[in-house]
Amino acid sequence: MDPAQLTDSIDPTLVLLTVEEAARRLRIGRTVCYRLISSGELESITVGHLRRVPVDAVPEYVARRRKTHRPAASIVAA
Repeated sequence: MDPAQLTDSIDPTLVLLTVEEAARRLRIGRTVCYRLISSGELESITVGHLRRVPVDAVPEYVARRRKTHRPAASIVAA
């Protein structure tokens, strides 16, 4: 198993994720994740000088996005 897969394994004891771990779970880039954090779309906290994302903030963000998601226009087969 490669290191990325090891860190992606969900550890039920984790309470906080690094921004990189949250980005990996969302399958987005680190920069996009920081943008979501700074806009307030993705909850985060600071611990000392470190930025952390609560584990439950990731599924909450996805749930909010799913509620506001508009289905793509139907593609009509020609």
